[in-house]
Amino acid sequence: MSEEHINHLPMNEQDGYEHQDLSPKGVFYFMAGLAVLVIIIYLIVLGMFRFLDSYDKAHQVPISPMVAPQADTRTATHAETQAFPQPRLEENERNQLRLFVEDEDRRLATYNWVDKDKGIVQIPIDRAMDLLVERGLPLRPETARPETASPENSAAAETSTPAKKPKPPTAKAAAAGN
Repeated sequence: MSEEHINHLPMNEQDGYEHQDLSPKGVFYFMAGLAVLVIIIYLIVLGMFRFLDSYDKAHQVPISPMVAPQADTRTATHAETQAFPQPRLEENERNQLRLFVEDEDRRLATYNWVDKDKGIVQIPIDRAMDLLVERGLPLRPETARPETASPENSAAAETSTPAKKPKPPTAKAAAAGN
């Protein structure tokens, strides 16, 4: 702008920027109008719902007195659940899980016969750990060495294929990070 043109402008417009801001009154009116519009739309939708609901209830076909009311299928009694084959749905998850965990804990903490004829006994886990600490892990018996193997075992060993050894990684594969 030229010097003469600047002198003709009012003093507040000579600063080089706009001095007029957005009025807070305009923002308030917009927000109030938006709130009124939301309330109007809510009332319209509510009125439509009530009208359609009452219309549906008024035009429903009456139930015949000969038809027995249907049972609520969202609940099941214990007798009903036992009628289904295994696996059955749980009736009360928390109690059934608690009972299952208690039963497992009881079985892990008691003595019991596994096979009485063979003398196999179930012992508590704590006792089994104590016995392992005292005695150590059981050793495998050294049987069927290649030198003392029976003729059937040696024939089977000769006809079986030897196990393959894994190949060492190549320099290219090692460089690639594989």
